[in-house]
Amino acid sequence: MRVAVVTRYFPSSGEPTAGRSLYQTLRILSRNTDVRVFYPHAAYPSLLRPHSRTYDQLDKTFKTPEVGVEYHDFPAIPLISRAVSGITAAHVLLPHVQAFAPDLVFGCFLYPAGFAALKIGKALSAPVVVMSIGSDINRIGDPVSALLTRRVLRECDYLVTVSGDLHTKALTMGASPARSRAIVNGCDLSVFHVRSRDEARNKLGVNVASDTVVYIGRVDVNKGLRELVEAAASIRPQRPGLEVYLVGDGPDKPLIQKAIQAHNAEGYIHVLPGCSFDDVAVWMAAADVVTLPSYMEGCPNVVLEALACGRPVVATQVGGIPEIMNNNYGRLVPPRDASALARALAEVLDQTWDEASISASCGRSWNTVAAELVEVFESTLNGSRAVSSRGSI
Repeated sequence: MRVAVVTRYFPSSGEPTAGRSLYQTLRILSRNTDVRVFYPHAAYPSLLRPHSRTYDQLDKTFKTPEVGVEYHDFPAIPLISRAVSGITAAHVLLPHVQAFAPDLVFGCFLYPAGFAALKIGKALSAPVVVMSIGSDINRIGDPVSALLTRRVLRECDYLVTVSGDLHTKALTMGASPARSRAIVNGCDLSVFHVRSRDEARNKLGVNVASDTVVYIGRVDVNKGLRELVEAAASIRPQRPGLEVYLVGDGPDKPLIQKAIQAHNAEGYIHVLPGCSFDDVAVWMAAADVVTLPSYMEGCPNVVLEALACGRPVVATQVGGIPEIMNNNYGRLVPPRDASALARALAEVLDQTWDEASISASCGRSWNTVAAELVEVFESTLNGSRAVSSRGSI
């Protein structure tokens, strides 16, 4: 089976850690399936290019181990061209995908990538499977994108979402119950597992005796980081050994640093750059608690990875998070509630946790995810062939 993957949710020279969940799935999938990623890159005029390394000159020689990828520019203008980005990306990618001659087209992120995949699939008479990862449903930017997202949900041959919560939302937007399902994310259990907390802290330079709270991810106010700063500041007087580490990059780092300064918390809330994939597991091991106080989510890898490392998690009760953890492995709190977050962090830090039991709760690997996705691909492809066969009689 030859699968053409159309997506920007994938590592690039500008964002080498982007799309880690999809990459992990495709890495496994590629062992028995001919997979190639076609990455549509929005090429803005130099004077209008957003101030982000994502939109610097794309290194088209950038490669990812085990998964073939092609990066292709399509012309774009910030905000103005979003309504036609799916069509433009499809036009640019079509000859390259056609040369690959796929049996099936897989679009990850509903718009514009999923819409481009839909257009390409129709042009090549190939079935189209699309995947929703969360923000493509939870944070649709404009009415035209919403309209085209609904079209993708209605017209694709099959829809996969990364959580049951997203699946429910997709059904209300027009997805077919008979042609859709949730496939929850997995975890690389060879990397994320129980290991020595003291050894991890020594490697990272973290005080072995501290109460250590770790956030790893995008530095974005929608991740609830202002609430985390406020929560940490409120419990610090009772916990002089508290240390909070925010590990990651993102557009709102200046805002979060200002919030830290406003609480005079620079001495114990540390904003650090993003780290390598392998060091994510080290930070997990160093933590007493991992937190994700996000306003909305699909199926966040960081929660699965923290649990696999045997660390309790304090996270918000949003999206697919309640599907992968409960209060037996930490605490679930309402979003945008710094007081509830503070109480939960204090409770988890006060409690003794069985790391082996927590780790055992997260036994879902990327092998399982890839196998379930292959089932979807094969059933969709077989269904398409059956329809074609009936049509030729």
